[in-house]
Amino acid sequence: MQHDTSLRIDQVAGRATITIEQTAQLLGLGRTAAYDAAKRGELPTRKLGRRLLVPVPALLAWLEAN
Repeated sequence: MQHDTSLRIDQVAGRATITIEQTAQLLGLGRTAAYDAAKRGELPTRKLGRRLLVPVPALLAWLEAN
């Protein structure tokens, strides 16, 4: 039996940030496509050291605007 492991907006709404991988899963994108979109500036991101994070409030605002 296969379990649905997709991430939903209500699961991340209270968080400050999520990873690019989590963003990809949330948007139904592949990992590479999400990193490419972030690199092009199409996704809101912040760097913390070597980590690239997506601020959830900015992502939610971006989703509502698109």
